[in-house]
Amino acid sequence: MTVRGIAFESVNVLDDGGLEKLRAFGARSIPVVARGGKFVFAQVIKDVVEFLELNEDTGPALSPAQLAERYERVLTAAVASVRQMPDSALGKELPNRPRSWLVLMHHMFQIPTEFMDSLTEGRPLTYENLVVAPPADMTTSAAIADFGDALHQRFSTWWRESGSGLDYDAPYEAYFGMTSLHEMFERTVWHSTQHVRQVQSLLGQEGVAPSDPLGLEVIEGLPLTEKVWDD
Repeated sequence: MTVRGIAFESVNVLDDGGLEKLRAFGARSIPVVARGGKFVFAQVIKDVVEFLELNEDTGPALSPAQLAERYERVLTAAVASVRQMPDSALGKELPNRPRSWLVLMHHMFQIPTEFMDSLTEGRPLTYENLVVAPPADMTTSAAIADFGDALHQRFSTWWRESGSGLDYDAPYEAYFGMTSLHEMFERTVWHSTQHVRQVQSLLGQEGVAPSDPLGLEVIEGLPLTEKVWDD
């Protein structure tokens, strides 16, 4: 896998020996990058580059305004795609991961929810809130899409009223460590973007053509590859 010109060898923890390799490093969560018996959490590309002692510029390629514009596009496609997903498919599990399609679709809207909540509440971003399960009554594609539509409207209002005026060079604390607000905003955008691409791939498996397909142009400037699924 290559991200921003940096090549990585991936290890699937679900493969034979993969989990043992992870534990041997002392890591308890993924993704990580390991070398020489040491490892670093790979949540932030800058930390990986420093760990590998590479001379690379790892700052976000897109400005905050460009990221906001990209996110508007991605969230529009996300809501449309979820509305197309047959309810009969929601209990299926993703390839190589014990996560249902319903949970994946909720998660891609929970990502920006937790990002904005952390800023509003003046606290670090937490992993627990990022992966919180859907409410018990959110059992249909329509219900998840309504959640996503409300989230999209909230994001648009947030950007217009406060987000566009923030200091994106300011430090930002997340469960994986310190980064900048700009880098966390970029991570929020690409994280959701990848999941929307996955949901559209799942629609294809159900014989449904996405009404608002995302092309490769949507990942331009983001630290994503053309691959929709990990090996």
